[in-house]
Amino acid sequence: MSTTRNVAVIVGSPRKESLNRKVAQALIGIAPTNLKLTIIDIADLPHFSQDWEADPPQNVIDFRARIKPADAVLFVTPEYNRSVPGVLKNAIDIASRPYGEGVWLGKPGAIISASPGPTGGFGAAHHLRQVAAAVGLAILPQPEVYLGGVDKLIDDAGKLDERSEKFLGKFLAAFAQWIDRNAQT
Repeated sequence: MSTTRNVAVIVGSPRKESLNRKVAQALIGIAPTNLKLTIIDIADLPHFSQDWEADPPQNVIDFRARIKPADAVLFVTPEYNRSVPGVLKNAIDIASRPYGEGVWLGKPGAIISASPGPTGGFGAAHHLRQVAAAVGLAILPQPEVYLGGVDKLIDDAGKLDERSEKFLGKFLAAFAQWIDRNAQT
């Protein structure tokens, strides 16, 4: 039996009723027992500035402190203009600093993108893969998850349809194996 792994879940949309937040919450409910998923909010982070890097605001210190002990990171994100939402990129930048001391370094990770559109946030996921490599995250290569038409896959109460729940359950099982192979501890 594998160790329980703590996974920091970062939702790329700060909107309270975000479909991606609903997906993240649904994932918590279907995660295998060896994964403990916790959503870490990024909505109130300030725009990154090197001016305060040596003496960061308390919410930046708190955010980094919540990411650092996590065994892995799962991004659940929409696509904005064929790329990563600015709020998500900002959070990644904040936790990647100071240079050489980023809290992402060496962590296994995975990406789920979801959109009401047919491509399911494909552009955001691929840009996020590039950014993740630059900050030292080891992203699960397969299976890839692009949830197109997500507004039809999850109901108002946050319940996934049976097919999506089964698919995402398999994804989480593969992610758990990836974490076990790539975890630092």
